Amino acid sequence: MTADATTRKITLERPPTIHIGAGTAKQIGQFARARAVDRALVIASPFNADRIDRLELACRVELFAGLEGEPDLATLAAARAAADRFQPDLVIGFGGGSAMDLAKLVAVLSGNATAIEDVVGVGRTPARTVLLAQVPTTAGTGSEAGTRSLVSDFGKKTKLAVESPEMLADLVAIDPTLAVTLPPAITAETGVDALAHCVEAFTSARSHPAIDFYAREGIRLIGRYLHRAVAHGDDLEARTGMAMAALYGGYCLGPVNTTAGHAIAYPLSTRHGVAHGRANAIIFPHTFAFNAAAVRERTGETLALLGFDPIDTAPPFDAAHDFCRRLGIDMSMRADGIGTDDLEPMVTEAASIRRLLDNNPRTVTCDDIRAIYEAAI
Repeated sequence: MTADATTRKITLERPPTIHIGAGTAKQIGQFARARAVDRALVIASPFNADRIDRLELACRVELFAGLEGEPDLATLAAARAAADRFQPDLVIGFGGGSAMDLAKLVAVLSGNATAIEDVVGVGRTPARTVLLAQVPTTAGTGSEAGTRSLVSDFGKKTKLAVESPEMLADLVAIDPTLAVTLPPAITAETGVDALAHCVEAFTSARSHPAIDFYAREGIRLIGRYLHRAVAHGDDLEARTGMAMAALYGGYCLGPVNTTAGHAIAYPLSTRHGVAHGRANAIIFPHTFAFNAAAVRERTGETLALLGFDPIDTAPPFDAAHDFCRRLGIDMSMRADGIGTDDLEPMVTEAASIRRLLDNNPRTVTCDDIRAIYEAAI
C-alpha cells in the first residue's frame, strides 16, 4: 500500500440485503412475495436447474438453463431472448459466477435493444427496470456482491467487461447447503479464485485500507477452511467460511479489482476453454511470486494468514504452489492441452488487458508473461 492510500477516494457499493446461512435460499421466495413479483426468470447452470424449488418461488417461473461453461455472446443473446418473451419482474442468478454474471447482464438489458458492445466499460448500461437477486452455489467469484460482469467473445478471443451500479443485486441469499454436493475439484479451483481476488486486491498498486480489511479476512478464511471443504464437502462450517471468503473477495473487485494474475489467466479460458477458477489456480503461484519483491511485507502477511509458519515458510512460489497442489489441483497447463506452440497469442492477449495489468504492483512485460506461461506448462 502506498503512503497516500488512506487519502485516496474510494466508493463502496454493496447489495442492500444479504442473507447468510443454511436455508436462506428460501428468502428469494419471501422477497418475491413481498415485492408482489408476478414473473421470475431464473438463470441457472444445468445442475442447479433441478434445484430451483429451494428458492420457494410462488409466482410464475421461467427457467433459463442454457448455460454451458462461462457466458459468451451467443448464450447472452439466448438469455435476453428468453427474458424478452417472458417479461420478468425479477431476474435471479442461481449458480456460480457464470450464472450470476449472466443474470446481471440480462437484468440491465431486458426490455431494450441495447447492444452488449455499447455497454462495455464503466457506467454505460441502461437503468434497470426489473428486480435482481443472486444465489451463489459455489464459493469463488463473489459475483453476488458486485457491479461487474464478464462475457466472452470467442470470435475475438477476449472477455468483455461491463461495470455498472445498475447491476448491483437487490437481494443476495448465501446458503452454504447448496454447495455441499460441489465436487472436490470445483471446490478447490473456485476457492483459489476467491483467494486470488483477495490476494491481488491486497497486493495491488491500488490497495486501500477500506478493502484491505476484507482481503485479509478472506485470505484467513480460505487458509482455515478451503482444504476442509475439499476433503469434507458436507462440512457446513467450512462451506460457510468459504462462502464468506468469496463474498469478501467480491467486495475487493469493485473499488480495487484484480491485477496481473487474472489478466494472465484469462487467455487460458478465452483461447482454450479452461474454467475460470482452474485458470486462476494454475497462474496464481506464479504471479504471487513474481510480485513478492515489490510487496514483501504483504506477501509475508498473506502467507501467515494462510496458516504458514513465518519461520518455516518456503519461498512464495513454493508455498503458494504447495497450497494449491495439496488441494488436488493439477497445476500444469499441459493437462488442458496447452503447449509451447500456443503461448504467443496468449501473451499478446494478456498484455493487452491494461485495466488489470496497470493495477499490478510490479511492471509486467511481454517477456514476463511468456516466462510465467512457460513455467506453468
